[in-house]
Amino acid sequence: MTVQLTKAEAFKAFHTRPQPLLLPNPWDVGSAKYFAHMGFEALASTSLGQKSSEGDIVANADAILANLKAICDATDLPVNADLENCFADDPEEAAKLMARACEAGAVGASIEDATGDRDNPIYEFELTVDRVRAAVEAVRSLPVPFMLTARAEGLLFGHGDIDDIIKRLLAFEAAGADCLYAPGLKTIPEMKQVMDAVSTPVNIVMGFADPNITLAELAEIGVRRVSIGAGFYRVAMAAAVDAAQQMKDGDFTFVNDMIGIGKLYSAFR
Repeated sequence: MTVQLTKAEAFKAFHTRPQPLLLPNPWDVGSAKYFAHMGFEALASTSLGQKSSEGDIVANADAILANLKAICDATDLPVNADLENCFADDPEEAAKLMARACEAGAVGASIEDATGDRDNPIYEFELTVDRVRAAVEAVRSLPVPFMLTARAEGLLFGHGDIDDIIKRLLAFEAAGADCLYAPGLKTIPEMKQVMDAVSTPVNIVMGFADPNITLAELAEIGVRRVSIGAGFYRVAMAAAVDAAQQMKDGDFTFVNDMIGIGKLYSAFR
């Protein structure tokens, strides 16, 4: 627990610096080890990357936690857990997953307001806040300073506008969340509108944003953490699918783009 405590304290401290924490999202042990080898300071799991790499489109708690533990055990870095909606509607039931994530080795985790139901994709406001409040209570009882990230997912589902997102983020902040996250913010003005409204550290996911935005621009508006979601997994799959199509077409020139075995293995020694 002493090691996990040290990781948790470091992870929280990373959110107090003027330069944003770059938080890559490995989907398995190999990618986790390679990102650590590259010098990143922390990692975050990706539920989409995990379930897709296992050939599924629906996540489940046991599979996510098994993947999380494998990633936590793979390196010495702090790891934040993507727990989707915590696989329960009820606030207290959802909050129980925080302890399981901590037991798996994580030092932080997220809870989101997306329901997983296409017909009703976002939890109503009061229930959403109750869920965050229960999660905050749960993490405060853990043996390490576990960092709770509360996510407002409405922009991904066309549910509400920036004002609605800010209303939710402010409620999450008041409930005690340690970090705020609104995937779907695309531009610097949109991000700055959020940054100006809250005082809690904000995570920006670049998988949904204008890719021409620079890290310097994010730092200038006060962003504290930058992640990529399933972006690296999707880039890897795009390359693999393109190469497979070339092979199917009888073209093998894709081998020129392969990573060298020595470079690949350098992260695993």
